[in-house]
Amino acid sequence: MNADRGPVPVQPAPPAAPGAAAPPRPLWRRLAVPAATLAAVAAAFAYVGAVDPNEPGHYPVCPLYRFTGLYCPGCGGLRSAHAFVHGDLLTALHDNAGGVAAYVAFAALWTAWVVQEVRGRPVRLDPGRVPAAVAGALLLVFTVVRNLPFGGWLHP
Repeated sequence: MNADRGPVPVQPAPPAAPGAAAPPRPLWRRLAVPAATLAAVAAAFAYVGAVDPNEPGHYPVCPLYRFTGLYCPGCGGLRSAHAFVHGDLLTALHDNAGGVAAYVAFAALWTAWVVQEVRGRPVRLDPGRVPAAVAGALLLVFTVVRNLPFGGWLHP
């Protein structure tokens, strides 16, 4: 309070200049979502590692397999994750090779995400049309081949 003029009004902060960058968020806030994502994936793998999908009755049967006898791209994924958690990479690859590729891809993308967050850089995931089309084609080929007579080695 100023004795001569009364209370001094509080001035609001000046508005940020257009195009000015916002102050960086603290590191713990930038890493909160990647940490929560990793915790959720780790919890899922821990559950599948503890509850054996090779024993009937713990998990539902794939509806496509139940009604048609055809393997979808995800068939054997739980058995693959169970073997992966227990360090049996060959069994994991046999049960669902696409699943193992997805585990590795997730680990690589998650690591890149965390590195970008630590560096304070924006995270951009825009693979473009060609890589997305290639991934879709590989998934389709994997699904078709595992259902053909010579693709028996891809059966879960």
